[in-house]
Amino acid sequence: MPSISSFESSFALMGGGREAIAAVAVSSPGALRAPHRKQTQCENNMADGAPKPQLGWPSARLRKHADYQRVYEASRKQFSPSMTYFFRLRAEDELTPAYSGPRVGLTAGRVLGKAVERNRIKRRMREAARMHLALLPRFADVVLHPRKLVLEIEFAKLEREVAKVFSAISAQAEKVRDARARA
Repeated sequence: MPSISSFESSFALMGGGREAIAAVAVSSPGALRAPHRKQTQCENNMADGAPKPQLGWPSARLRKHADYQRVYEASRKQFSPSMTYFFRLRAEDELTPAYSGPRVGLTAGRVLGKAVERNRIKRRMREAARMHLALLPRFADVVLHPRKLVLEIEFAKLEREVAKVFSAISAQAEKVRDARARA
């Protein structure tokens, strides 16, 4: 593998730019490889063909428009101080084998501000939801609509509110399951 200095000299000789990086990558396959890092236990398990972890955030997201629409149609708008939310309980046959945990979707429309503000709102909401994902029942789909207030409140308060919302959803899910079991 070439050293950094040979990479820099190749880069300088070629005049820099994307073409130079591509040429170095083609001429020496391992030149731009990231340094080796130790695999986590979760990655080791997935490499062995074991089931994927059940409460990871990337797989716990609502992604498709149709999923959002199903949540909106099956639910009424619920309110909390810094957000509104919708939720839907999936049927047992709708749980996928790859991921059967709760799914959360976030929305941040233009009314919340410019892109920088909306992205910050989404990052804060995503982290608060990720931290409390275990509070949701495994068959719940939730859509959170934050208010602009989420930008100013301290994160601990936002986190408590998300935990409260998820606990309320869990309690309502238990009522629905009990009612279905009686019928």
